[in-house]
Amino acid sequence: MQRITVDKRIAKVVVNAGIGRLSQQQSFEEKVLPEIVRDFAAITGQHPATRAARRSIAGFKMRQGTVVGLMATLRGRRMMSFIAKINGIVFPRVRDFRGIGLSAVDSDGNLNVGVKDHLVFPELNAELSRVPFGLQITVVPRERMMDRAHAIAFYKELGFPIAKH
Repeated sequence: MQRITVDKRIAKVVVNAGIGRLSQQQSFEEKVLPEIVRDFAAITGQHPATRAARRSIAGFKMRQGTVVGLMATLRGRRMMSFIAKINGIVFPRVRDFRGIGLSAVDSDGNLNVGVKDHLVFPELNAELSRVPFGLQITVVPRERMMDRAHAIAFYKELGFPIAKH
C-alpha cells in the first residue's frame, strides 16, 4: 500500500556524480571513464548521461567539452527500488552516519543527500572498483511543499532517516 502512495507523491530521483578531478588522469577516456560509467550504471540501474564542461577554465586545467559529470534521472520502479535501497542498505553502511540533516531539505521540498564513497552500495565489489567517486542524490516531490516543515514530515513518513536537530 505504501508503495502506491510513495510513487504518486515523488516525481523523480536525480543521481549525479562529479568526475572533473578524475579527468586529469592519464588515459581517462579509454580506461577510467568506462569503469566509472559501469559502476554508476550498476548503482542506478540505467546507463548515465555524460555531462561536458561548458567552457574552458585554465585554473582547473579543464577544457570545453571534457566530461566532468554523470547524471541519471530515475522514475517509476527504478526510482522506488533506489529509494528502498538507500534507506534500507546504503545509509546504514555509511560510516559515522547519524541521519540526514534538516538543512538537506530546501525551500521547494527537494531532499539533497551526498554520499562521499560509492562503495557503500551493495552492487559493487570494492576489489574490482578502483576509481573512487561520490554521488549526489536529489529526491524531488511531485507536489511542491508549502514549507520545509511539511517536506521534512513527508520524508520522515517515507522512511528517510532525518536527524532530530
